[in-house]
Amino acid sequence: MLSSLLYLLRSFTAFGLILGTLFFAASLTPSLVPRHPAVQGVLSGFCLAAGYGLGVALRALWLALQLPVPADRTRRAGQILAILLCAGLAALALWQASEWQNTLRALMDMPRVDGARVLLLASLTLVVFVVLLVIGRLFGLSVRLLTARLGRLVPGPVAAITGLVLTALLFWMIGNGVIVRQALKAFDTAYARLDALIEDGSPQPADPMKTGGPGSLLSWDGLGREGRAAIAAGPDRAQIEAMTGAPALEPLRVYVGLNSARTVQERAQLALDELIRIGAFERTNLVIVTPTGTGWVDPESQTALEYVLRGDVASVSVQYSYLASWLALLVDPGYGVETARAVFAAVYGHWHKMPKEARPRLYLHGLSLGSFNSDLSHDLHQVIGDPYQGALWAGPPFPSRTWTNVTAARNPGTPAWLPEFRDGSVIRFTSQDNRLDNAPAPWGPYRIIYLQYASDAVTFFDPNALWRKPDWLTKPVGPDVSPDFVWIPVVTFLQLGIDIMLATTPPLGYGHTYAFTDYADSWLSLTDAPGWTPEGMAALKAKVAAARP
Repeated sequence: MLSSLLYLLRSFTAFGLILGTLFFAASLTPSLVPRHPAVQGVLSGFCLAAGYGLGVALRALWLALQLPVPADRTRRAGQILAILLCAGLAALALWQASEWQNTLRALMDMPRVDGARVLLLASLTLVVFVVLLVIGRLFGLSVRLLTARLGRLVPGPVAAITGLVLTALLFWMIGNGVIVRQALKAFDTAYARLDALIEDGSPQPADPMKTGGPGSLLSWDGLGREGRAAIAAGPDRAQIEAMTGAPALEPLRVYVGLNSARTVQERAQLALDELIRIGAFERTNLVIVTPTGTGWVDPESQTALEYVLRGDVASVSVQYSYLASWLALLVDPGYGVETARAVFAAVYGHWHKMPKEARPRLYLHGLSLGSFNSDLSHDLHQVIGDPYQGALWAGPPFPSRTWTNVTAARNPGTPAWLPEFRDGSVIRFTSQDNRLDNAPAPWGPYRIIYLQYASDAVTFFDPNALWRKPDWLTKPVGPDVSPDFVWIPVVTFLQLGIDIMLATTPPLGYGHTYAFTDYADSWLSLTDAPGWTPEGMAALKAKVAAARP
């Protein structure tokens, strides 16, 4: 038993252990989202394995170049010293882990954690590391076996390169074609079952002006879980009048579920027909709301829209998938574009044919993947002759077309997490601190607002963080980003990969959870809703906050 343990320890590369432990320690530092010890353990296991693998690769390169190596006795002594140093460094990092997390939690008004639950964290780290180590060693064994077989047929260097390439292709096909595909299938099945659930809090409406109610072109069951929740949610006319202290209309909402019709075009046509049926084009404002990947429409935004416009608004949403936005983003960022284009074409086409003096003001809106797809829902040539009024895009995902270009072309000296673009007459950015009135030029007739928080990993995930520092980490960082967050090659990339999955776990007003107050400021600036004073808006926000459970 002892001899087996000693053999196992001697099999480790000293440089790999040191580099892996440095990566492990770095993984405990804060990133954009506070992490539970179990999540931290998985992340740290990946970081330990990544650092160790990089160390092994560098050692292999050293040997391949036939550079001098220490004698066996010196090498064994180095291994023992490396293990002791790594243990000390790991213990020091674990001792500091809670304080690093508490620094970030304080910025997000979250309670402190007293301990990092070191045993759970360390155990999961080791389990993940061992699993990845076994996979890595299987990869190396496969390379050696293929190289040996091929070496009988072709020269040694050719055999080695071919063996490496074939093994990489084999592991990629297994990982992408089997594991990833089955995981996506499982996710899709789980979300589809969740979407089919009928909730007690979403009763079928009796109002014929409601989607799924009497006379509606859409069945209540066909709306899906998220659609039923969106239609059943408030506020109604009485609530709007009570909150705003002014006369209001009953807001109109249309939602078309993924099961409401067989094809994308049929669902888009259903959305238009339902809008026409309830008189949506007779309202002053009409908003095409592209939902998130699961079909969810953010009630914080929808409520803010209807309060700010005092109910004089109709909105329409069409579901395009069951998958969570972060999952769709990482697998297929263009998921849902076809639906977004079909819905825009149907609604805009009808709106465009109406007399200008008799049609509503048309806006686009989307959160997360909804923002991404809303941006891609049309081309410039479709609208340049008769543009809609503007768009509010919240939490725009990192690959978003317009967001990426505008952020890259931001005015010099403005931060990447809250840019300023040209004179601000067309595009403005805002966050928890309302910056929409700070532009040097007044709004033009066409407006785009980006609502984004500096701690939102969906927006600020950066694939290039693997090898370079993201612009948004340049000092000063955003107000909800920990000052202890530093860029570390590879590690920061892995941290952000976890953060994007946990982006909705921070409290309201941080991460990827956008708050009513910030939506309200954005809708007011976008629509120029009449009758509002700063005092009136402050009173509305206070009433909404007081009414929260």
